[in-house]
Amino acid sequence: MCKRRRRSKRVFLALTMNGIRDGDEIWDVTPETKMVADNGEYKVFSFARQVFDEMTMMNNLLVLFFLLVSNGFVYRICHASSSYSRLISTGLEHHPRAPIGEQPLAKIAIHKAVIALHKSASIRANPFLMGLQGEDTEWVNVNFEYPEPSQDDWVGVFSPAKFNASDCESVSGNWPEAPYLCTAPIKYMFANHSTANYVQTGKASLRFQIINQRADFAFALFTGGLENPKLVAISEPTSFANPKAPLYPRLAHGKAWNEMTVTWTSGYNIDEATPLVEWGWKGQTKQLSPAGTLTFTRGSMCGPPARTVGWRDPGFIHTSFLKELWPNTMYEYRMGHRLLNGSIVWSKTYSFKSSPYPGQDSLQRVIIFGDMGKAERDGSNEYANYQPGSLITTDQLVNDLDNYDIVFHIGDLPYANGFLSQWDQFTAQVQAISSTKPYMIASGNHERDFPNSGSFYDTPDSGGECGVPAETMYYVPAENRAKFWYSTDYGMFHFCIADSEHDWREGSEQYAWIEKCLASVDRQKQPWLIFAAHRVLGYSSNSWLANEGAFEEPMGRAHLQKLWQKYKVDIALYGHVHNYERTCPIYQNQCVNPEISHYSGTVNGTIHVVVGGGGSHLSDFTEINTFWSLYKDRDWGFVKLTAFNHSSLLFEYKKSSDGLVYDNFTISRDYRDVLACVHDGCAPTTLAT
Repeated sequence: MCKRRRRSKRVFLALTMNGIRDGDEIWDVTPETKMVADNGEYKVFSFARQVFDEMTMMNNLLVLFFLLVSNGFVYRICHASSSYSRLISTGLEHHPRAPIGEQPLAKIAIHKAVIALHKSASIRANPFLMGLQGEDTEWVNVNFEYPEPSQDDWVGVFSPAKFNASDCESVSGNWPEAPYLCTAPIKYMFANHSTANYVQTGKASLRFQIINQRADFAFALFTGGLENPKLVAISEPTSFANPKAPLYPRLAHGKAWNEMTVTWTSGYNIDEATPLVEWGWKGQTKQLSPAGTLTFTRGSMCGPPARTVGWRDPGFIHTSFLKELWPNTMYEYRMGHRLLNGSIVWSKTYSFKSSPYPGQDSLQRVIIFGDMGKAERDGSNEYANYQPGSLITTDQLVNDLDNYDIVFHIGDLPYANGFLSQWDQFTAQVQAISSTKPYMIASGNHERDFPNSGSFYDTPDSGGECGVPAETMYYVPAENRAKFWYSTDYGMFHFCIADSEHDWREGSEQYAWIEKCLASVDRQKQPWLIFAAHRVLGYSSNSWLANEGAFEEPMGRAHLQKLWQKYKVDIALYGHVHNYERTCPIYQNQCVNPEISHYSGTVNGTIHVVVGGGGSHLSDFTEINTFWSLYKDRDWGFVKLTAFNHSSLLFEYKKSSDGLVYDNFTISRDYRDVLACVHDGCAPTTLAT
């Protein structure tokens, strides 16, 4: 084994770029983007040039590494087999599976990486400059050679390209010595992912899908596996034409029914550009609205890996409030940044339909799911079988965009688990949905939980994020976004979205809010009352909850079922458990309605639904026969609610694989049925006349 010596100074990486010179120009990031050639070289616009300002301009120079150590310049090439390689079978794409639920990037021991540049190894990426027509994603071909190949060699994508920044020692924690590299890649592939004979030839190619993440990219070839990585070659940096471009819009309801918020990410701070949104009726004159700007720092993270190897600068998150919208009206919008010279960098143009007036009688359609996660279309990062259904659900919802109006993703969004680059990846994955439909979220354990951070559950599930990225990247109409509970209306629906990662027990601040939310709805105007939270506070036949003996999160029903019953909640939905399950209308562990597919009359119990099969690895059911469970499905899918009018609601469970309905029921009733007295749900009366 090649052992490292403690160094008195950091290792620095200098990257150079060919063909871009100071003073060159590149044009806008809209679809009209074009490159202007001058004597065979491209001209780069001043705002795009900033990403290259610190690079040394030397023709065709790939990489210069220099090590500064107390004993002078040291260059080492280590050759050692990795214990990780013993776990790998021969053949194409035969790689070890991580334990289910492990973040793929967490498998890489990047803090143990060794600089082992090999003079005969090389790696090249093409294209050199991406997004020339305003694209925010592009496929990059990577070709590499290594004279001593092995099955556990891998290629990592790093961004920024100068990925061994000098602040590594300040966050090294309890590592025995400051690492050479302290930044995890944003994605990786094994070298033989698409080239079966790599081990015989030492030559291979890979194809990565790269999204714009506000910085340049470098592709690095490692040997030694994921456990003992040794860097043997690195590519020239590649970049998008404008890495700072406004991207990945996320719509969400504001605090008023006629308000829509637009949140997006860019590389522009307010000292260099003013964020704004241009919007208005489709085909009509547009108006401008300002946007606020937020970000967060490494110091905002609660622990590793978010505070160490998983940290990546999130850029700047902007939110604009589009107010006094007309109901049921199509609007167009685009995000922009007014530069100091007065020009504006625009995004693409998007559109949305504004919400109906609360209580309005019209067709209204809602999508609900949890635990979707993110996945890579290029096949990278998937060796952990981490979120195998994520793209299946995403694609089904994208294909069905015209058939629903609003989305609720009730917790566990990207499962970044402290690797912050994955938040950009997630917002890019769902932008076809979130740019045109309100994308409302709830807080899950993988967004919020971390020891000694104020979360109700003292687990490390967020990887040190402790809610900060979720609360910043997405807007919700909460009074305090650090307390992720809120209500929102959509026509005849009233939603109470609880935060299961904060205390919801009787006597808590959130319990008081839940009762206020449920009590505030006018059921004559909004007959459909929906409760949602990430964890299963109601009923689930999941195996691990059954083993705990409660078939729920402990204390859930004991504290909340009296509120569901008192205020006659129609449906309560949960994620966290990665499957689908529907109960009978139930109260105090008793089915209160014998029907299965059609419910009418008095609201005498709440139907509980687990819809956590959005894309993550699936959860098993217990073998115990739970009498209250009417339908179970261990597959990826989502729920669709359709309100036809004040008296008729359709519930459908659809599989992500084909979009077909596999479970459904209807509710038919009149307003007097909501008012009717039921057990523990009677309004007080008096004998006075």
